[in-house]
Amino acid sequence: MSHANPFLGDFALTKIRGVAGAFVGAGQWLVGDGAPVHHAFVYVGAGQVVQAMPGGAELIPLEEASPVVAWSTGRIPLTTDQRFGIRDEARSLVGTPYSFLDYASIAAARFHVRPRLVRDFVASTGHMICSQLVDEVYKRAGVHLFDDGRLPGDVTPGDLWRLVK
Repeated sequence: MSHANPFLGDFALTKIRGVAGAFVGAGQWLVGDGAPVHHAFVYVGAGQVVQAMPGGAELIPLEEASPVVAWSTGRIPLTTDQRFGIRDEARSLVGTPYSFLDYASIAAARFHVRPRLVRDFVASTGHMICSQLVDEVYKRAGVHLFDDGRLPGDVTPGDLWRLVK
């Protein structure tokens, strides 16, 4: 399912190896999201991607990113303007802080026990995990990936996986 030549604005899904990957995979399994991917990033052209990381969202060369399991290439129809919008929005989020609390909030939502205080706090922090970053840049560019009534930010790598598998 991997695609060697992504187009501007495509997103990728990857598997994280080692302890971090095992931790993310276990967390996803616990919330009923046992997808074979753990991480997502956006291709912004010129061989570069934007990805959310614990130190903040970063712009890095594609070759330094985790190996791609699947690209959204050809699975999400995008206009040229949307592709440039996705690129611009992704670049504008470089430096955005990361929050492990967002994982807890998404897990609570999956179990239908998330207090409004937690939901509102997470929504107001401006922090993003990888899948939230992908969803947000698409939304800002006018592309709504999910129309199932979920709150903005309630997106896991597994949710993105189900869009492109």
